[in-house]
Amino acid sequence: MLSGSPNTLVRVQDLYKSFVRGNEEIQVLKKLTLEVARGEFLALMGPSGSGKTTLLNLIAGLDQPTGGSITVDGEVISEMSESQLARWRTRNVGFVFQFYYLLPVLTAYENVELPLLLLPMSKEQRRKQVLTALDLVGLSSRLTHRPGMLSGGQQQRVGIARAMVTDPALIVADEPTGDLDSKSADEILKLMQILCEQVNKTIIMVTHDPHAAEKSQRTLHLDKGRLVEDDDRTRAYMRETPPKTNQEVFT
Repeated sequence: MLSGSPNTLVRVQDLYKSFVRGNEEIQVLKKLTLEVARGEFLALMGPSGSGKTTLLNLIAGLDQPTGGSITVDGEVISEMSESQLARWRTRNVGFVFQFYYLLPVLTAYENVELPLLLLPMSKEQRRKQVLTALDLVGLSSRLTHRPGMLSGGQQQRVGIARAMVTDPALIVADEPTGDLDSKSADEILKLMQILCEQVNKTIIMVTHDPHAAEKSQRTLHLDKGRLVEDDDRTRAYMRETPPKTNQEVFT
């Protein structure tokens, strides 16, 4: 049952997703319902084929559901066309990937700036937001470094800064620590905790790593397209008064 709380950022109701393979319908998600609060750090876990990555892609507007509804920050994205979703993603979702996907010929600054080039924004405003994002991830001294000059953990920090630079309400992370050593992984997870708790970002993370999931505030376990367990370690994420708004960081 959905709460209808004004502090809810993502609301998914009776979500259904299927694919057709030949004459067979493959059911990936089956009438799934959930809410994600503003400022929440949520982990999605489950075996391969459980539907967790499909769910992440649907919430991020990368795919469209077969049935049900998805509302993000008051907008019903499940009713949008592909072109509308593309425009919506540009401003409202930041993406963090397992393998960073940084352009090797660009500096950290230039990689983070890329999403802003799609927006009507002055060079001065772009610079301000890039510097803010890199400072938040602790890389203000690495502006001119190319990816090959950075460690894996530092490259992922650049990836997180790039995800945040448009000041999206939602960040989706697909196995963000999967290519890192344990020390770097812990540093990235700590950074993600800080972004949720102090900057009020909402992060939804897909992971196979129980240690990574433990760093989140809540873990949803999926199996065969259904929600089978909701491991909620704290209800603090449902606070009615966030510690800081996104606008206070990027203005």
